[in-house]
Amino acid sequence: MDAGAAGDVAPDEASPAPHGTPIESVAAVFREERGRLLAALVRRFGDLDLAEEAASEAVEAALMSWPVHGVPPRPGAWLMTTARRRVIDRLRRDQAYAARLAILQAEADRAGPVAAPQADDDLPDERLLLFFTCAHPALPTEDRGALTLRFLAGLTTAEVARAFLVPVETMAKRITRAKKKIGEARIPFRVPAADELPQRLPGVLQAVYSIFTEGYAASAGPRLQRIDLAEEAIRLARILRRLLPAEREVAGLCALMLLVHARRDARTGPDGELVLLDDQDRGRWDRAMIEEGLGLVRVALTGGPPGRYGVQAAIAALHDEAADVATTDWPQIVALYDVLLALTGSPIVAVNRAVAVAMRDGPQAGSVLLDALAGEALLRDYRPYAVARADLLHRAGRHAEAADAYRRALDLAGTAPERDLLRRRLDTIEQPGTPEG
Repeated sequence: MDAGAAGDVAPDEASPAPHGTPIESVAAVFREERGRLLAALVRRFGDLDLAEEAASEAVEAALMSWPVHGVPPRPGAWLMTTARRRVIDRLRRDQAYAARLAILQAEADRAGPVAAPQADDDLPDERLLLFFTCAHPALPTEDRGALTLRFLAGLTTAEVARAFLVPVETMAKRITRAKKKIGEARIPFRVPAADELPQRLPGVLQAVYSIFTEGYAASAGPRLQRIDLAEEAIRLARILRRLLPAEREVAGLCALMLLVHARRDARTGPDGELVLLDDQDRGRWDRAMIEEGLGLVRVALTGGPPGRYGVQAAIAALHDEAADVATTDWPQIVALYDVLLALTGSPIVAVNRAVAVAMRDGPQAGSVLLDALAGEALLRDYRPYAVARADLLHRAGRHAEAADAYRRALDLAGTAPERDLLRRRLDTIEQPGTPEG
C-alpha cells in the first residue's frame, strides 16, 4: 500500500488554518513532521537520497504556501502528498533510476512489507527505522550521531558540523560517506525483529546520549553548555519513548538526561563561569523536569534487572533529591556505582565511583582508587579523570601532586569556563592566598 494513501489530501485541497500563519508556527510544525515524513518516504521507496530530496521539496512548498494560506489541519498528509508527487515526477523523468528503485523496493519488501497505516493517521510514524538505520553497527561510531542529528532532528549539514565542531565541508563528506555506506552495505530500512532488539537498541541509545553529553559539557569553545543540543537529544529520547514504551532502558535514558539537564540554569554564573555542584543554587533547578525524570526512573527500575541508563538515572535522582551536597546519600550512590561498574566494566564509571567514595570516606580513599586507574589507556587523555585526581589530591593536602594534576587537566580542558576554573584552582596552590573558584 502506498504510504501516502493515508490522509491523501492534495496541497491545494487542504482546509487551511487561519490566514497568515507566522513563519515560527510553520517552522514548529515542520520540526515535528519532518522526521516522520522522511522516515515514511524511506520506508516506502527504500532510497535515502530520494526521500531527502522529496522531503526538502515538500518543505520548500510548505514554506511558500503555509505562511500565506495557513498551516493545514493535517500538515503531515499535506507534506506526504506533496513529497510523493515529487517522487513520481522524478521517476517519470529518469527511467533508469526508477528501475534501480524497483530493485530496492523488492529488497525492502522481502525484509518486511510496508505496513498499512491506520485510516485516521495523517502520516505513519516510521521514525524507528531511521533511528536504527542511523545507528547501524556497520557505520563508523563517529557517523551515527551525525546522521541522527541530520535525519531525525532535521538539522542542516552546517548545524551538524557546528554540533560536532568540525568544518562544514568535513561534515558534508562524512554524511555523504555514511549514506554511501548504507547503500553499499545494503543496510535495510527496517526496525529490528524482537530477538535482535537487545543487540541493536544500545547503539541507538548511545547515539542519542552522545549528542546530549556534547550539549551538557561541550568539548570545546567559549561556553560550558550547549543547551540547544542537549534539548534536541531530550526531544529525540522522548520520541523513542513514545515509539518503544515497553523498553525500560529508553525510559532510563530519558530520565537520566532530564534529571541532569534540570540543573542547567545553575551550572553557570552570570558571566558564563562554571559553578560546581557544591555551589549551585538548587532553587534554580527545574523541579518539573526533575519530577518527570523521577517518574521515569521508577519505570526504568521496575520489572527486571536494571540497565546502565536506569542505574545512572537513579544516581542522578539521588543528587536531585538532596538538599545539598552534605546531605546527599553518598553510600547509596557508591552502591549504585558498584552495580553500574558490574554492568559496564568501564574505567570511566570507576572514576565516578572513586569520587563518590571520596565523598563518603574522604579524599585520600578516593585518591587511592584513582591512582589505581592510572594505567588505563582510556583515561590517559580523559579530562574528568585529571580534574578529579587534581581535586582529590588538593583536598588531601598533597599540593605538589595536585598542582601537576591541575596542569594536566588544563592541557585537556576544552572550554573557556573549565580552563578559568582550573587556573584559579592551580593559583590557590602556587600562590597561597589567591581566592579559590
